[in-house]
Amino acid sequence: MKRRLHFFSFYLFPFFVFLAGGLAASAQGTLGGKITGGKNHLPVAGATISFSDLNISAASDSLGQYKLSRIPDGYYLIKVSATGYASKIESVTIKGSIKKDFQLDASAIELNEVVVTGVIAATASKDAPVPITTMNYDQLLQSSSTNVIDAIAKAPGVSAITDGQSISKPVIRGLGYNRVLTVNDGVEQVDQAWFDEFGIEADPDAVNRYEILKGPASLAYGSDAIAGVINLIPEDPLPEGQVKGDVLLNYQTNNGLMKGMFHLGGTKNGIAWSARVDNTMAHAYQNKYDGYVINSQFSNFNADGTIGLHRKWGYTQLHASYFDLQTGIVDGTRDSVSGQLMRPVAYPDLNGGAPTYEIPTHQEQTTYTPFVINQKIHHTKIVWDNSVAVGEGRIKGIFSWQKNQRQELNDPTIPNTADIYYSSNAATYDLRYISPNLNGFNFSTGTNGVYQSSQSLGTLLLIPNYNFFEIGAFAIANKKIGRFNLSGGIRYDERTFNGIDHWVDSTTQAPVAPGATNGFHEFPGFTSHFSGMSFSFGGTYDISKSAYVKANIARGWRAPNVAEAAANGVHDGTVVYEIGDPSLKPETSLEEDIAFGVNAKDVDFEVDLFNNSISDFIYARGLKNSMGADSINNSLNAVGLGAAPVYKYSQGGAQLYGGEITFNVHPSAISWVQLNTTLSYVKGGLQHAPDSTKYLPFVPPTRITADLKFPVNPAGGPIKNAYLKFGMLSCFQQNDVYQQFAIYSGLNTALTPYEYAASKSATKGYTLFNVGAGGDIVAKGKTVCKLYLICNNLFNTAYIDYMSRFKYNPVNYTTGRVGVFNMGRNLSLKLLIPLDFTPERK
Repeated sequence: MKRRLHFFSFYLFPFFVFLAGGLAASAQGTLGGKITGGKNHLPVAGATISFSDLNISAASDSLGQYKLSRIPDGYYLIKVSATGYASKIESVTIKGSIKKDFQLDASAIELNEVVVTGVIAATASKDAPVPITTMNYDQLLQSSSTNVIDAIAKAPGVSAITDGQSISKPVIRGLGYNRVLTVNDGVEQVDQAWFDEFGIEADPDAVNRYEILKGPASLAYGSDAIAGVINLIPEDPLPEGQVKGDVLLNYQTNNGLMKGMFHLGGTKNGIAWSARVDNTMAHAYQNKYDGYVINSQFSNFNADGTIGLHRKWGYTQLHASYFDLQTGIVDGTRDSVSGQLMRPVAYPDLNGGAPTYEIPTHQEQTTYTPFVINQKIHHTKIVWDNSVAVGEGRIKGIFSWQKNQRQELNDPTIPNTADIYYSSNAATYDLRYISPNLNGFNFSTGTNGVYQSSQSLGTLLLIPNYNFFEIGAFAIANKKIGRFNLSGGIRYDERTFNGIDHWVDSTTQAPVAPGATNGFHEFPGFTSHFSGMSFSFGGTYDISKSAYVKANIARGWRAPNVAEAAANGVHDGTVVYEIGDPSLKPETSLEEDIAFGVNAKDVDFEVDLFNNSISDFIYARGLKNSMGADSINNSLNAVGLGAAPVYKYSQGGAQLYGGEITFNVHPSAISWVQLNTTLSYVKGGLQHAPDSTKYLPFVPPTRITADLKFPVNPAGGPIKNAYLKFGMLSCFQQNDVYQQFAIYSGLNTALTPYEYAASKSATKGYTLFNVGAGGDIVAKGKTVCKLYLICNNLFNTAYIDYMSRFKYNPVNYTTGRVGVFNMGRNLSLKLLIPLDFTPERK
């Protein structure tokens, strides 16, 4: 404990010294000028000038004039953007009053973005040595999704393990679970992310932009970022004097999804505020083979609010959010005569009574309330974000408190009792100093980490109560030398994990004293200590004004999660008996990345290649009995779940390699057509493993996407920024299958030999077609509303995605098909109504 306090105080003390002097030492400046656009250099009204590092922005007036005040002196990257123009990204040094004009080129294409994920300060995406993919709000509006990760599951190098329409787990280049770190509202999302039926507790309507860092990001984030980072970025505060908002309505035909969102914000005298509330609900989705997929319905309520103060010394803001999801869990049980999916009525009791099921009525199939079994998830979060100027540098400090509650209800006879109930409290902290820019050189040093305490409050136990504390110190530097932009750094982390000793009654699983009658020592107490060293070094080189090359090498690490270290029981979502090992070592990875890209007027493309070698890779290995058959556990602490095959977490070497290609054509001479294509490829396997287990589970198959878009902007009419879009997504057959990974999400039914064989076979490839259209309705020069129409799976293709857990559902004996298929044709209609309460200027 003394060591931890000494380590903590050693790294925090300089920040408090800087903080004490920062307020007095800071100076302020202003930035103003004019924004023009097009060949005739006409004033651009409504253009936005934003400082990502300072959370401030301004808008140009009808004459194209803009002004920003209360800017701490320093070196910043700014972005100027306007509808119908290519964004411009430039560096600017603020010291006193600065005048700077911008000329924008007419274009509907975003060639470069400002990124903030894993870098010292806001950086142009082409200057970041690690591969980063972005998705902005307009792209989100023009697509259709049902949860926060589903919205980016088709981005190059990204996929998702799905458990129905409400739960998607991000996978980056073949790695998921605790290997992908989610950042939301500027802080690490701390929950129970160790199983694939546990989703990401984030409001998709509160995300203004996604940044996806592909590759080890342990240098900036510590453990759990060994595969990369999904950064969910909210909207910037509004420019001074504005009060704006919007109403979003969405309806989808396949699942009856209904969404309503209201958002309002404003800024006056440097005080910025915003508030949002939204609700989404959907009934069971449909496909042509299964009809309604019973119990796939969900409802999701979210609310958030922010208040911030911006002054010459920087800013401080407080953000609070609440996420509430109730979602059904698809059982997969079918009627033996009709093959129709059924809902459970009662499960086996302790006396051996048989389970009973019923074929649902049409009214039950289209209800918006999930049946038992279902999950209830609540996530509450408070974030305090600060930036204080210290000379021309600054100190960033961001802290959060998060409470996560996850309940799973499995017994229809006691629908209000949670068999599984995990409750977690967590705190995160991140303190760093960001230096001024000194002849192209700047650096950042600091400390960050997390504390979490979790309790299992249900009657079915798989993991013990636990807590962990992690702290890491890092230093990152960046140097611009001519056409080279070099970046690198080093980091050291320590994590202490405590599993709490726990005895239960072997017949009821109620907690009992050690050594009690019928007592079962399910979780022996233990303490594990982990440490990890991370580094990253790379750079970019501008071959010409439009062409560039990138290269990076990074070492990341990941400590074992609670299931890997301490599981001892039946995993209710897979019906396998899992055994953890507290002596597991941390995973360490070494990844090499190289990329070549072009950002030209008519074409842009990028080729990214990677090789990732992982030592001590943690995976679940099926155990064998003395006869060489699968080991089966019949322990009494698996009450109600029956016999279960035994899997124990083990370690070995693993390697993944592959890459992504993006190719976009947007000819300036033919402005009414655009073509955007991507290719994602990854291979992953265990080293020195038998053929049956050499492939890693849930490594996505090769995927190609193509979108042909026709922007239309009729002059003088009531419709602006209209478009028509045709899309195609093609997933290849995945033949590299992990043979022992024969789990499924059904309950209380053992796999038949037919189902077991099917669960280990290749998943067929498929091709889907999509169409979309949209535009702005204007009157008297103002946008009244924006309409978006999207049709996914246009030809109602029946398919099972390789990344869907529903491929392990039981067989339909009337057709011989195994598993539950993905969603069929779905038409989505969105209506966005902008609100503007900004007082008119006199």
